[in-house]
Amino acid sequence: MVTSSEPETDGRIQRSERSREAIVRAMLNLIGAGNLSPTAQQAAAHANVGVRTVFRHFSDMNTLFATMHERLEDEIEDLFVKQEQTGDLGTRVEKLVARRITLFEHIAPYERSAALHRPRSAFLQRLHERSVRSLRRDLLFWLPELGAAASPTAQAIEMILSFEAHQRLRIDQKLSVPRTQAALHQSAHALMKGLPRAN
Repeated sequence: MVTSSEPETDGRIQRSERSREAIVRAMLNLIGAGNLSPTAQQAAAHANVGVRTVFRHFSDMNTLFATMHERLEDEIEDLFVKQEQTGDLGTRVEKLVARRITLFEHIAPYERSAALHRPRSAFLQRLHERSVRSLRRDLLFWLPELGAAASPTAQAIEMILSFEAHQRLRIDQKLSVPRTQAALHQSAHALMKGLPRAN
């Protein structure tokens, strides 16, 4: 038997879910626009909810960080789909660098925001470590000639194709996206060409 209170309960649940999603999207929008550390008041205003609603859904920052990360992972998932590994060394280096540039341009404000909070968040520290491992696997997938992640060349190329190197070129050296891509491609390709030839 369906009671009259059930539709009302369902409505409250749906409103709660909409409010939660609006808060997450508000935080992502604010950070994406350059506000790397939005306050609860700013998120509430952007989401058109009360400040108490923000704290009711996200009683601690790690819960909010985790939910924001889930949304970002959905957006960048295609960049980590394993494509067919074809082409000569130069072609594969070019494809890898292009993927990294696309990824880093998309996540740049969120990574900079996470870096601000990482020293005080064990969750963000674990997330960063997981990201480093994921990018390392992606590197070795595209460039199996490196052989092992422990080789000096692999470590150098991992550094060159890191988010931190991308930000140094884009922010500190003020390079455009095409010039950044060219610098990373040339550096990685030069190191790969120096690898010993397999017998």
